[in-house]
Amino acid sequence: MDSLGIYIHIPYCAKKCPYCDFFSESYNKKSVMHYTESVVRNLKYYSRERIVDTVYFGGGTPSLIPAECIGKIIDSVRENFILSENPEITLEVNPNTVNADKLADLYSMGVNRLSVGVQSLVTSELKTLGRTHSAEKAVETVINAEKIGFKNISCDMIIGVPNQTIESIEYTIENLCKLPVTHISSYILKIEKNTPFDNPDFISHMPDDDTVSDMYLFMVNELEKRNFMQYEVSNFAKYGFQSNHNNKYWKCHDYLGIGTSAHSCFEGKRFSVPPDIKSFNENAFQKTVITDENPCGFQEYAMLRLRLKEGIDVSKHPEIISKTPELLKAGYINFDGKKISLTPKGYLMSNSVIEYLVF
Repeated sequence: MDSLGIYIHIPYCAKKCPYCDFFSESYNKKSVMHYTESVVRNLKYYSRERIVDTVYFGGGTPSLIPAECIGKIIDSVRENFILSENPEITLEVNPNTVNADKLADLYSMGVNRLSVGVQSLVTSELKTLGRTHSAEKAVETVINAEKIGFKNISCDMIIGVPNQTIESIEYTIENLCKLPVTHISSYILKIEKNTPFDNPDFISHMPDDDTVSDMYLFMVNELEKRNFMQYEVSNFAKYGFQSNHNNKYWKCHDYLGIGTSAHSCFEGKRFSVPPDIKSFNENAFQKTVITDENPCGFQEYAMLRLRLKEGIDVSKHPEIISKTPELLKAGYINFDGKKISLTPKGYLMSNSVIEYLVF
């Protein structure tokens, strides 16, 4: 049986970003302590003689809660599963929620990978995105983390921001790559329904599709020039620093989600937890809703694998080879006779390309 990844959702934020539709509520220390105990209780409920080699704390803002809560959860994983010798334990970080002391505490608890929500190193873009940290604070966070001992540091970027330019993207990339960063996730800003950005005034200032396409292709080229090689639609890593946890999602490997709104693909089922902290805290075990009784069939496998630069092996599914000529001609795919993968241009049209190939 494959090794298992565990995702822990921490549903607390100091301030919700106006583009985010992930479930979170305002920070409350009493609620956080109760929630931590609930996570520990659920880890015991799912206890298995299975090797866990990745743990990922997402949110919300996991770095907002006390380091001892993170440590308690990691200890519970160790007690209820077989934690591998060198697990990848990732924590998402908002720069405004940590200082050198807290980063040191997190490192001592076992966190060894950080995902820092930088988003941009341009002040005006941070303001547009509703981020409360400064570019200087983001840089300081990365530098402090490296000094403490973190050797695996990822940073997030966002492109497609109103009034953003190719030059400002280049500025962020150039300065991020000067830092001790090993991985960069770069997302195109998407307007999610019922978020503060979902209004006509903000939408009217969004760059058009052609501009965003130019930004994306420029970003891919600039990151690869600096040895951050693209391995997924939105993810770039130096050699040996791909996200092991996120690769489980794209390769249909088992992962177990604990906490409100967490999702799982676990022991032959996909299921999710309702976004309700009160319910999660008050019930002996988290309620779950089955979302797929038979996950990871060919269509889902192909859709997820085609997000990865390594693509899919067509030897078992030769029927899709007949669909490749048009896509090759358009520059949307690579095909070496064995594997099909998307090009950066193809990633921009990924939904349409994947639908054409797979369905």
